Amino acid sequence: MAKEISNDTIEKFKNDLTNHPAYKVASRAAQENGIFKASQDLQTKIDLDPTFSIEIDTGKSADQKQSGRCWMFSALNTMRHPLQKKFKLKDFELSQNYTNFWDKFEKSNWFFENVIATADKSLGDRKVSFLFATPQQDGGQWDMLCGIIEKYGIVPKSVYPETANSNNSSALNDTLNTLLRKDGLELRKLVNDGKSEDEVQARKEEMLNDVFRVLSISLGVPPTKFNFEYRDDDKNYHIDKDITPKEFFDKYVGMDLENHISTINAPTSDKPFHKVFSVEYLGNVEGGRQVRHLNLKVDEMKDLIIKQLKSGEVVWFGSNVVKDSERRAGLLDTNLYRRDELFDTDFSMTKAEKLDSGESMMDHAMVITGVDIVDGKPTKWKIENSWGEKPGFKGYFVMSDKWFDSFVYQAVINKKFLPDDLKKAYDEGKKNPIQLLPWDPMGALAFEY
Repeated sequence: MAKEISNDTIEKFKNDLTNHPAYKVASRAAQENGIFKASQDLQTKIDLDPTFSIEIDTGKSADQKQSGRCWMFSALNTMRHPLQKKFKLKDFELSQNYTNFWDKFEKSNWFFENVIATADKSLGDRKVSFLFATPQQDGGQWDMLCGIIEKYGIVPKSVYPETANSNNSSALNDTLNTLLRKDGLELRKLVNDGKSEDEVQARKEEMLNDVFRVLSISLGVPPTKFNFEYRDDDKNYHIDKDITPKEFFDKYVGMDLENHISTINAPTSDKPFHKVFSVEYLGNVEGGRQVRHLNLKVDEMKDLIIKQLKSGEVVWFGSNVVKDSERRAGLLDTNLYRRDELFDTDFSMTKAEKLDSGESMMDHAMVITGVDIVDGKPTKWKIENSWGEKPGFKGYFVMSDKWFDSFVYQAVINKKFLPDDLKKAYDEGKKNPIQLLPWDPMGALAFEY
């Protein structure tokens, strides 16, 4: 039987409050400055000095502006760094808007196909409700970006630049989702009215035409061929005429996407280590690359990342960036805020408990470009963000190793660095990955800005 809170209980709590030795000091500090400033430990700034024993020079940080395309910016950053070095193009960027256009177009088709497949279920069904809650959005995953590039290629930012709607995506997302929900309801009705598959698909194609028009007006029509004209850092002039986006990727980027795989660290009881997982309804390109995650122990993930950094290759990773972070200073550390001391209360949870309870999940993707190793162990990591040059150290952040343990959930690793047993586990598991429910925390999309 439920029990209400009595006045006697409240009085007991008030008496207990006055017995806490620092109650009045803590109250004044928190009420005047806010919880985070009142509990901030300045020692963190000393411990996270931006000096690293292993560091890859990657140049100027990009800026995703008011959009949730961190996963896209970070992935393209991993691809542009070797290009910058090979072709002597300082501060060169690949077009994030180009992949943004095709991602939203493909996500629209992905939504329509899932609506058709679930048309026999009620709108109150949890999975149907999940689909209609957000038909498409800015967020995504590594494998989803690979699926776009494998189908459409990539272009330089100079060929297909940002627009007002890519820099600030809220109006476009609202407009597109309104259209998709409206069309989704119509598709459900067509299926339930017994229309043939050909009739349903014909109507879907008309709907996709509307989507294409909305995207083209908002973002521009993506090029099918273009001239790549540039002057390198040595002032030498170059031009590559009538090149397609796929040809550009093969010639200038040439990254082996098939062998760059997603690893996760999800120490929950429902996810055995060294197994491969996928997430229901998570994707964008129908018939394209499926999202797959190989679950590793955290130290296994770190070892692979360090091997990759030592080889000169940066690492795309996903984390919960809003937790224990100081955006302006560019610091990520579990000791940054001492709320346990401020409130004399235990807030500690294991990584598994945070995932199982919804306390934490991936919300942002960045790039690891360095690590500081002391006595054979990593102590802090250098992070390239995509929030421009104002936050942190000209756009770069410093992450403590303890923060990695608590809030890093995903890292993309070149398969060549995996030991034979993990290669075997991935190759066997990717054929028939364990399916997670759509709302599983490992299905969370990176979108924070």
